[in-house]
Amino acid sequence: MDTKQLTQTHKLSPDRQLTLEKHVAALLSILAEVHGEDQLVLKAGKLDSLELMQSEKIEDRILALERLVHEDPSIVEQRPPEEVDEVLHELEDYLADLLARRTVEEQLEAKIAAKMQERHLDYVKEIRSQVLKEEAGPDNAQTLKKYAELEVLEQRSLSRSTIDRMRPQTLQEVVGQDEAIKSLLTKLSSPYPQHILVYGPPGVGKTTVARLALQVAKGKAYTPFGDDSPFVEVDGTTLRWDPREVTNPLIGSVHDPIYQGARRDLAEGSVPEPKLGLVTEAHGGVLFIDEIGELDTVLQNKLLKVLEDKRVVFESSYYDPHDPQIPKYIHQLFTKGAPADFVLIGATTRDPSEISPAFRSRCAEVFFDPLTPQDIVEIVQAASARLGIRLEPGVPELVAEYTIEGRRATRLLADAYGVALYRGEGSEGRVVVAKEDLLEVIQSARLSSFLGAKASSTSEVGRILGLGVHGYLGSVLEIEAVAFPSKEPGKGRVRFNDTAGSMAKDSVFNAASVFRALTGQELDAFDLHVNVVGGGNIDGPSAGVAILAAIISAVEGLPIPQDIAVTGEISLRGKVKAVGGLHPKIYGAKQSGVKKVFIPKDNMEGLPQFTEGVQIIPIDHVEEFLRHIFPERFSTSWSVAN
Repeated sequence: MDTKQLTQTHKLSPDRQLTLEKHVAALLSILAEVHGEDQLVLKAGKLDSLELMQSEKIEDRILALERLVHEDPSIVEQRPPEEVDEVLHELEDYLADLLARRTVEEQLEAKIAAKMQERHLDYVKEIRSQVLKEEAGPDNAQTLKKYAELEVLEQRSLSRSTIDRMRPQTLQEVVGQDEAIKSLLTKLSSPYPQHILVYGPPGVGKTTVARLALQVAKGKAYTPFGDDSPFVEVDGTTLRWDPREVTNPLIGSVHDPIYQGARRDLAEGSVPEPKLGLVTEAHGGVLFIDEIGELDTVLQNKLLKVLEDKRVVFESSYYDPHDPQIPKYIHQLFTKGAPADFVLIGATTRDPSEISPAFRSRCAEVFFDPLTPQDIVEIVQAASARLGIRLEPGVPELVAEYTIEGRRATRLLADAYGVALYRGEGSEGRVVVAKEDLLEVIQSARLSSFLGAKASSTSEVGRILGLGVHGYLGSVLEIEAVAFPSKEPGKGRVRFNDTAGSMAKDSVFNAASVFRALTGQELDAFDLHVNVVGGGNIDGPSAGVAILAAIISAVEGLPIPQDIAVTGEISLRGKVKAVGGLHPKIYGAKQSGVKKVFIPKDNMEGLPQFTEGVQIIPIDHVEEFLRHIFPERFSTSWSVAN
């Protein structure tokens, strides 16, 4: 359709005609400002649009605008009136882009000119890139999208876990560790706080107490700790380091510009970059290392060096103290080192004998006791109060039968809480945890009661309770013996389960010799079988007295009270020698309901303080013990020589 046909078919109203003329005139004026009037005329001539620009017909001028904006002389078709607005908006967008580009180019050229005054002309290309980076930054559409996704994720969170909510918030809420807490506080809350090693079984609150103890120390005016003193926590089992010092998250390391890759601006100048470690992060506060006994030996020695110097020294063959391009902070780190003045608290479940003597000599030692069933009951009750739930009678006691760890006790309660919620029953808006809920958790976790043999008020022939220890946990050992007359006189045999250990077997033969001296009888007249129920490994001679009593009971048919336990090594002359692990052994006896515990007299000086409910009886000779349990048989004092 030509112009004549367009005009005849679609007659524009005068107002519409006037509006379009003003719109087109404004766009042509903008083009003239962008290119300049002379340049615009030359451009219109090249694009065969000069006559169209000067035409009285609005359709011609719009066509000229299209050719000038798109720089395309092949555009010949004029738009019908209903498309005119769309065309003009399209032209406006092109002009807006053109103006924006011109503005940006002018700004860039101005900044480039300023940069060129400071640097050589050969760096024009680099400067242009730098200016673009300063304007737009390192972000692009993709990185900004990921940033937005992260921001959305930050707004989404779950409530605290039940374990966090049940954790003690003050030292007063920690159960069963009064002595350990007092000992830890006296060593930490001081003008001269000490490095501390904390021993104890898992799940008794070592980490929690250490964290809370620092908060208490901060509140004391005479301690060196301030409100901003950090508590840096790390697990010794997860600390990994490279002996070549490529990386060492605990002490710190140096990233050289070639192999480890220092920061770009440092690498370009071949400047090594020190990386600070956790010891510097803990400066002025506490560095808590859980399972410190698992640290690599060399790493332990490096940590000891830091404890002595209170500073970390960095070295690198790439460091040139005379290089003017090295920043001041790197100069200081290489010349003076990084500060690392902190208090070390190391926790471990290992025996003290397994910890480096060098560490032990530099640290005070604090021992956490195993938790008793009553402690577990208190922990469960306190945890339920923090959760805002009710417990049916017997639930805390049932938990105490299946664990002696505070952490596991709260976890069992949390699992039972989930079962109760799933069951959907409550009372007055509060969830009620029933024994059935806890039993379901116990069954699904396939747990078994940690208590082995239990004391009773009865008496039995050939059965006695001994005491053993594994790690920090003591337990009651059920030792039994049976005796039968040998089929052939003088050819009786003694059998003992090998799984109990070689030292326990030696105790059997020692007991056999003492048996002959005390009773005047020969064991070869009997076929004797001694057994440690459950096959427990007795890694020491402390079951000697118990084994002798079981043998005498079996041979002579004398019943033994089942509410007593005994520990002690027996010599060939019947003397009862001191044994180790007395604290956990008495703890294990209390757990099993033992009323009397017989211990070597030489162990009385190291008697633990938590003996309430248990009568401790010292014995120096095996006869003293036998007179207690067999008063009718051993009513008079004998010597082994008899």
